[in-house]
Amino acid sequence: MGQLDNKTALITGASTGIGLAVARRFAAEGATVYLTARREAELDAAVEQVGHRATGIRSDVSELDDLDRVFAEIAERSGHLDIVVANAGVGDFGPLGEITEEEYDRTTAINLKGTVFTVQKALPLLSSGASVVLLSSSVALRAAPGLGIYAATKAAIRSLARTWAAELAGRGIRVNALTPGPVTTPGGDELRAAFPRDDQAAAPAESAAPTPLGRSGRPEEVAATALYLAGDQSSFTTGAELLVDGGVTQL
Repeated sequence: MGQLDNKTALITGASTGIGLAVARRFAAEGATVYLTARREAELDAAVEQVGHRATGIRSDVSELDDLDRVFAEIAERSGHLDIVVANAGVGDFGPLGEITEEEYDRTTAINLKGTVFTVQKALPLLSSGASVVLLSSSVALRAAPGLGIYAATKAAIRSLARTWAAELAGRGIRVNALTPGPVTTPGGDELRAAFPRDDQAAAPAESAAPTPLGRSGRPEEVAATALYLAGDQSSFTTGAELLVDGGVTQL
């Protein structure tokens, strides 16, 4: 028996990296999983990796019409949701003096607006005892020069986890923040590559030993914590923040 047998889960931003690792682990534990992503080819490849328990729905979380379509399909196919993992996110390198309106709008639209309306539009489908997991980031807890807007959106997500946990407690719905540190993913590699060479020391995961454990994390390690938050083993945990960061924010 799996830890998520007979559960239905939505994971946004699930075509690569942490989102894909979460989808694979949830499916392996018996869940029916819905994956969303903006790029159809990558989404199709992810669904193939996850296997027969997976359904891909191409969508952009910053587009409310796309979200309506996602939840209409989930309602038609499954009728309810037990788990939502709001993972979709982007980040652009930009010190204060170089931030553009376009970058600001893109980052806040996907990371913050996308998270807010993903969870809001999921509410009618969420069953009693459902779990909502919001992906934050360790850069929200420490200075990360050049990532101010990204870090601010992730700090807001942690705040939303507290507020929504209080608002939804009466329905038996738990909301928690999952906060990774430096993790080796395609998105993280792309973001680190954007740092100018002279600023490498300031990059959140660029040193030879990016964490006290001496390495970056793996997406599968974050997925294991997502499984804990999604399943019954965390039935008395809500409004919390779980750090999966190799000790980088505490040590």
